[in-house]
Amino acid sequence: MNEDITLRNAQKAVHEWITKYGVRYFSELTNMAILTEEVGEVARIIARKYGDQSLKKNETNSDLGDELADVLWVIICLANQTGIDLNEAFIKNLEKKTNRDQLRHLNNDKLFT
Repeated sequence: MNEDITLRNAQKAVHEWITKYGVRYFSELTNMAILTEEVGEVARIIARKYGDQSLKKNETNSDLGDELADVLWVIICLANQTGIDLNEAFIKNLEKKTNRDQLRHLNNDKLFT
C-alpha cells in the first residue's frame, strides 16, 4: 500500500484486518496494556538513539517507524472499540490546542534559548 491514508481510512483498514485475520479485538484493558508495552519499545529506541543510553550486548537498533506504527495501531484499535472517530477527535483536539495555546508557546522564553 503506497498511498496516503486518512485517520478514518486507517480505522477502517484496522477493523477490516482484525475481522479478517485477528478473529476479534482484544479487550480494551488488554489493548491498554499492549499500548503501554509498545510505547515502552519506542522509549527504548529514543533513549538509545537520541538519549544517553547505549545499546546492550546483543541488542540491535530497532525500527522507530515500525514501533510508532505499532503504537498507532493499538490506538486505532482502542478508538474502534470505544466508538471514537479519530478524525473528528483530532480536529477537535487541534482546535482546543490552538484556542488554548496559540500565544502560550510564543511567549515562552525557554523555547527561544
